[in-house]
Amino acid sequence: MAVAVLLLWALTAGAGFYLLVTSNLRRNRPAASTPAPAARARAAALAPGASAGPDAPSAPDAPSARDRKRAARDRWDPPSLIASRQAPVLPDLRSLLEFAHPAAAIIGLAFWLGFALVRNQALGWIGFGLVAVTASLGLAWFTANLRAARRADAHSAPRFAGRVLVVHGAGAAVTVTLAALAALVLHG
Repeated sequence: MAVAVLLLWALTAGAGFYLLVTSNLRRNRPAASTPAPAARARAAALAPGASAGPDAPSAPDAPSARDRKRAARDRWDPPSLIASRQAPVLPDLRSLLEFAHPAAAIIGLAFWLGFALVRNQALGWIGFGLVAVTASLGLAWFTANLRAARRADAHSAPRFAGRVLVVHGAGAAVTVTLAALAALVLHG
């Protein structure tokens, strides 16, 4: 039974890999082509005639001395460094789930392979826990993509093949069920 779960898990992972390869995930990333307003303000501070002496009254939009120093220092930064400075510290939920779902599936598959080979009960329960976590992450990713498709940014929502998505989800549901039964029934 553990080998059957292992094979079903591998087939489900294959369907998931096919979904990733055939989706538009590579094409829906926004390009950081224009600098942020703060970067434009720093660059404008370097413009000729922008330096005001300490006695001159400062306009409300005039950059401070600190901004002028930063603009002078950052003037030669490559666009990739500028984009990384403007990127959020934490990724959005969809990007996090896009990584975590396959990662948890691969790690869980490795634990289940260990359970199928050694029949150690602890490996079976860890594998079952990881397949349950993977299924939860997959459902959360699916929900986040549905919400993105319904919002105004529908052009940035990933698109997957419908039938393969159903096969992947059904395979995952059967895998979770059989993994729970195998972990309960098979003793070391």
